[in-house]
Amino acid sequence: MKLNKEELTQSLLVYAVTDRHWVGEKSLLQQTDEALEGGATFVQIREKDLNEEDFEKEALELKALCKKYAVPFVVNDNVELAKKIDADGVHVGQSDMNAVDVRSLLGPDKILGVSAQTVEEAILAEKQGADYLGVGAVFPTGSKDDAIEVPHETLKAICEAVSIPVVAIGGISTSNVNLLKGSGICGVAVISAIYGQKDIKAATAVLRDEVQKIL
Repeated sequence: MKLNKEELTQSLLVYAVTDRHWVGEKSLLQQTDEALEGGATFVQIREKDLNEEDFEKEALELKALCKKYAVPFVVNDNVELAKKIDADGVHVGQSDMNAVDVRSLLGPDKILGVSAQTVEEAILAEKQGADYLGVGAVFPTGSKDDAIEVPHETLKAICEAVSIPVVAIGGISTSNVNLLKGSGICGVAVISAIYGQKDIKAATAVLRDEVQKIL
């Protein structure tokens, strides 16, 4: 699913990043289904602790679910798996693989997201073939141990420096998302604001409303 820039920008409104840390009685698949019902517009599978076989099985299940909702599905970091299961794309961090190498492996028809913390990283990622950027952490976050906080001035400067869409990530919730107004982002990527909530469907719907208010 290679989208044009306008379609991709719209699809990045509420970007759900999976985290099995929050899986209780429900499966990750059930939780993601509820998030999609609530209005999530993009899904990234992020697994740090699963073995390759289980990761692939889960990724295939989530890919099929996202297809049902016509929502893009990307794999975090694992370019080989993204290719193997024919995911819609991949998201890589600065310490993973060079964006230009990822693009050559993926080909031109897949979505490539790249994390960036500085204007220089953002400009380079766009030059190397990134379709969108994930910028953060915009607020303190417990989801990533090594997360560096990105000041709001930097977030705004990145949005102004590139022509590809930018999503903010890191510590975003319904109570602080309004602080991102005017930054130039096209959406937010969240983990606990969706997966850490008791009623995932309702939480996603509220978050989506709050994001739409600031754009």
